[in-house]
Amino acid sequence: MDPSKHEAGVRELTPHLLGDWLAFFDRDAFADNAEWASCYCHFYHADHSTKDWDDRSAAENRAASSGLIDSGRLRGYLAYVDGKPVGWCQAAPRILIRNIENDEDLAVPDAQRVGSIVCFVVAEPYRRQGVAHELLEAACNGFRRQGLAIAEAYPRLGAETDAANYHGPLSLYLESGFATFRTSDRFAIVRRTLIGSETV
Repeated sequence: MDPSKHEAGVRELTPHLLGDWLAFFDRDAFADNAEWASCYCHFYHADHSTKDWDDRSAAENRAASSGLIDSGRLRGYLAYVDGKPVGWCQAAPRILIRNIENDEDLAVPDAQRVGSIVCFVVAEPYRRQGVAHELLEAACNGFRRQGLAIAEAYPRLGAETDAANYHGPLSLYLESGFATFRTSDRFAIVRRTLIGSETV
């Protein structure tokens, strides 16, 4: 985002910003991808053992995510242009994200040290303008302030569309100082050291 063109910035999500977050997901986040409009960034927090994801309604996910934001368990960053949220990145200590921790393909031995960057959503008119890069840097800086040693993300291998790249494209991370830690059939796990110079 070029601040000379728009009044822009990134803000960490707090309960105070819940209204902005809901407005973004209610109207803009999936305006060009209606199939995913019911998600409300709840997929990685939902208990899939008790109810199939496809059976969950938008209202259920909206309410559940609102509760998680109020309790501080769903965390991340909103990007703004002219006072309006135009992008979102879910980013939190890995141990707070149920379905990252429970995914055998994504298992790691040092989860307590890791901050997870789970997904990006940028409103269609603002894509390819650097919004995701700004959100990613805000997430890494936030992890560093929390004392986490490693930023970790999960780009999907072979993703070709904006929707399929909801974890963020691999190129985004490689351009931002991440390196591949491990791969599975579905994902690459990429990492960036935040504190110290130890190999991760």
